[in-house]
Amino acid sequence: MTTIKTPIIPSHQQFAEVHASHELDKKAICIFAATGFFLDSDTYWKNKKVLPTASDNILDDNGFLIVSKPWFQWHYSPRDISFEAALEEFTALFEQIISEQHTDSNVILPLSGGLDSRTQAVALAKLKKPVTAYSYSFKGGFSESGIGKRIAKACGFDFKEFIIKPGYLWPKLEALASINQCYSDFTHPRQMAVLEEFKKMEGLFSLGHWGDVLFDRGAPEGTREEDLLDIIIKKIVKKGGMELATALWQEWELEGDFESYFRERIASLLNKIKIANPSAKLRAFKSLYWAPRWTSVNLSVFEAAHPINLPYYDDRMCKFICTVPEEYLADRKLQIAYIKQQNPALAKITWQDHRPYNLYTFERNKSPHNLPYRIGNKLKREVRGKLGKPYIQRNWELQFLGMENDEKLQERLFGQNLHPFLSKPLIARFYNNFKAVDAVKYSHPLSMLLTLAMWNDCLRREN
Repeated sequence: MTTIKTPIIPSHQQFAEVHASHELDKKAICIFAATGFFLDSDTYWKNKKVLPTASDNILDDNGFLIVSKPWFQWHYSPRDISFEAALEEFTALFEQIISEQHTDSNVILPLSGGLDSRTQAVALAKLKKPVTAYSYSFKGGFSESGIGKRIAKACGFDFKEFIIKPGYLWPKLEALASINQCYSDFTHPRQMAVLEEFKKMEGLFSLGHWGDVLFDRGAPEGTREEDLLDIIIKKIVKKGGMELATALWQEWELEGDFESYFRERIASLLNKIKIANPSAKLRAFKSLYWAPRWTSVNLSVFEAAHPINLPYYDDRMCKFICTVPEEYLADRKLQIAYIKQQNPALAKITWQDHRPYNLYTFERNKSPHNLPYRIGNKLKREVRGKLGKPYIQRNWELQFLGMENDEKLQERLFGQNLHPFLSKPLIARFYNNFKAVDAVKYSHPLSMLLTLAMWNDCLRREN
């Protein structure tokens, strides 16, 4: 027998066999189509499950799950402490985690224009760690690298800039399918574009994933508990996702209707979280079901180059969050205060979500103060469009737009016989809607159909 203890937020999916028929779990795949990730312990197969988070699991010698018991449950137990005390505790804990994760190694730090990696940069600079930082920007999009370069310079880090070019995905599809096993859609892991460059670097990755969830309000102010189900569904279902899932449900002639089944699944999982505070409860739901099945899946791309560390995933950080009053977590207060206190120079650099403002001025990011920037930015995008240089904002635009991309896409979707898993009329319906109706809405269904087609192709080749 084998005993496996999973972390509070696992960075890897660990699978086990269960006693069920070896057939496709088509209901689970419909949820995957709607959201871009599998829910709870679901996989493509009924007899294969992912081990739950924060659990002790016993497997027999054949890999079958015998028993699974939780060793931790998310809770909300706010202590009666001042904000200053909470900040002091966060500072000590965060810097301890960073130090332990990179005791004897060089650090590879992805830098964005946000707060999570900037918080890591503060700690790494204080600890005098040798760091190679990098940023990437879309070709023809906002220069995220511009902010990252300023942060790196202020910290004394080496810096590399990567430009994510159109069509990078097509020659890398098979490699990506092997890395993430088709458990996430294919248009989001832009790090795949520079995987070979990653391999040339030296050190361990320090990744800032999930900081924006732990260190912000979980739900909008004034949210009632009875509102959470609709809020969750709105957050996790992608544009066009419900339509694709419903189409698959009907084509596979599954009992009932998809939306009712989906709502019942989410409601059941939500009811298991024994937290009264709606904001903390929503954060717990995301950390239980979104982080390990969406965010963690594509961490495997980084890991294909070098080992990874995730300070915000640390069990101690999750336990700490459960004891911090919501008002201190809301609106990124702790991270902002930490950066301003420990490295004011980084706090003065533009915060991408509130550009052109920084951590001292972002509260001015509202009308009428931000009108000049918003108008100027809109005019720049319109001028680029008129010159035939569209402003790239989303990863799918690099993969699906343009003649060369379209040829590769059609080859993948229509160049193989996917029946009875996916019918050509269903694929054609969503492809045509993307081309002629609404590219933004139907980009997600197209990405999911591509992912499912790749999974089916991998399965066929294995057999």
